[in-house]
Amino acid sequence: MVFGYAERVELSVGLPRMHKEAGERRDFLPALVEFLDRTDVTDIVLEEGYGSGMKIPGSEYLEASPQARFGTYEECLAQDIVVVIRSPGVDAIRMIRSGAFLVTMVHYATRPERVQMFLDLEIHAVSLDSVTSDDGMRLVENRRAVGWNGVRAAFREIKKVHPRFSHPSRRPLRVLCLGAGGVGGYAVHAATRYGDPRLRDEMASHKVPGVEVTVVDFDLTWHEYYMLGRLEQTDLLIDATQRSDPSRPVVPNPWLAALPNDSVMLDLSVDPYDFSSDPPKVKGIEGMPEGTLDQFVFYPDDPVYERMDPRVPTKHRRVALACYSWPGIQPRRCMERYGGQIEPVLRVLLDKPFEEWDADTGAYYERAVARAEVSTWQSRHA
Repeated sequence: MVFGYAERVELSVGLPRMHKEAGERRDFLPALVEFLDRTDVTDIVLEEGYGSGMKIPGSEYLEASPQARFGTYEECLAQDIVVVIRSPGVDAIRMIRSGAFLVTMVHYATRPERVQMFLDLEIHAVSLDSVTSDDGMRLVENRRAVGWNGVRAAFREIKKVHPRFSHPSRRPLRVLCLGAGGVGGYAVHAATRYGDPRLRDEMASHKVPGVEVTVVDFDLTWHEYYMLGRLEQTDLLIDATQRSDPSRPVVPNPWLAALPNDSVMLDLSVDPYDFSSDPPKVKGIEGMPEGTLDQFVFYPDDPVYERMDPRVPTKHRRVALACYSWPGIQPRRCMERYGGQIEPVLRVLLDKPFEEWDADTGAYYERAVARAEVSTWQSRHA
């Protein structure tokens, strides 16, 4: 594979770390630096301490390419191409120079303020969650980890609160999964196995009844009478919906009163609360906290509820699990997957100038990446 523009252009890549939570340990592996070394990239700047959260020695990155070196956070943001899984904050984005590329998870549809900032600053954001095939399938994703990691954590909590969890005389556990898309499919599969095949085998060996999963299509969730009847029989409520209108909850907080007191709620959609938009955006299960890798389990008396925006109704609570990145619970496995998926995205940036990208007739990944570039995305969704 030959990389580079028709006429040699010196390009540099910055790999900053993520600093929003102490539990965020994900950095790309040395394999991505090895990939960049095979291109015409002239400088690979990694932030000091890169990989340390996953106990990867810095020497492994330096050995992966003679072009690699360590620098400050600011130096990483000053490169031609900046690559990081989670979008940097506002102050960091303002450090990125006009005309540079930021390859990250932006979530355009629910972050209109970011979209406008990139356009105003003339930064070529390429949102990894918008890199899709011609039929709309995401090409950079880890939906299996979202479903399995979230469901595994939820069943650990059910095991704590259910009085007869491991007893052969109990009834089957009942799971209600809202949404039947990519994440929902993995969540359903994981739920039938308690999120842990070893636990499932152990329970089956002792003749303990298994798990009954009901999948509710998004269009059915608006029927209050039906939903209340389902919620009354639910041990685990999973939100795996993808809403076109994030201003309307799928399960309003008053409906949660129908859930048994020892039930558990799991947020796999990870939509944020945003009261700066008009209308405000809310979570699918109204009243759920916004979790992180530092804390993703919340009990009804958790102090986090007192710190939530008072406009979020939280009267009815159950054990709740939410995390902005369920794959991040297993950081190395997560970054192995993302690293392999991001290589063809970077090839597009390194092979051809932005002005020559064609979202309609270019090569497969060129089309996908072109559609994910912020100005193109905005023009198509205006």
